[in-house]
Amino acid sequence: MKYGFLLAMGLALSLPVQAKDAREVFDCMKSNIPQTLRIQEIQLDATDRSGGVRSLRGKVYAKREEGLVRVMLRVAEPVNVAGAAYLVRETGQREDDMYVFLPAVNRVRHVTGNFANGSLLGTDFSYVEVKLIQNAFTGAAGTLEAPEKIDGRATDVVSLKPAGDKAPYSQVKIWVDQKTCVALKAEFFNGGTAVKRLTTAPAGLKQSGKLWYVSDMEMRDLKEGTFTTLHITGVTSDADLGGKPFDPNSFHLGR
Repeated sequence: MKYGFLLAMGLALSLPVQAKDAREVFDCMKSNIPQTLRIQEIQLDATDRSGGVRSLRGKVYAKREEGLVRVMLRVAEPVNVAGAAYLVRETGQREDDMYVFLPAVNRVRHVTGNFANGSLLGTDFSYVEVKLIQNAFTGAAGTLEAPEKIDGRATDVVSLKPAGDKAPYSQVKIWVDQKTCVALKAEFFNGGTAVKRLTTAPAGLKQSGKLWYVSDMEMRDLKEGTFTTLHITGVTSDADLGGKPFDPNSFHLGR
């Protein structure tokens, strides 16, 4: 009986373990976005090739609604762009819905195509990359590659092809911390060449309740030689603002 048990255990241990897939990694990342509203105060510092720095300050509002991510960014400073707002709503389809409000134009615009891939007010983030501030890489088919370590931390590595016929990249590769499900690095490719790189140091990982986020990240344009750092300076959870921040008709109106 004893030997039969040991034999059974040996056979069980020799069977291949069912590995996670890319969808599980994305779902774990998405679980860091709360079901209720979270507000993050942010500062974006964009550095050009000459070393000049342009700073933006504002707030990012995020939540999950029936499993779909909602992210809204509203700019507070500098004065000339104060009130600019950007809303991204996952649709469950290949492409998200995106809306932009610019005070100079004084109207909401439904954004698609090349405009969505353009620079967010002179930073190295594009309009469509606003979701990355919330660690949300979704809307694409991914392939799980061999795990790697970043600064001693085990990461799952996912390669994906961005959704949409007008995607700015042919491939995105993401390194996701296995413990917290937060992306520590991402590289964006055109063909076989990395053209942008998003990084964060593990020391920048923070918790809000049970959820993880990064307090600092850097997006670097490897072709242009520019970079933008993002700092999260404050977090408020469970704020009661209803659905106003994520409604295409009211997201730009302020609190």
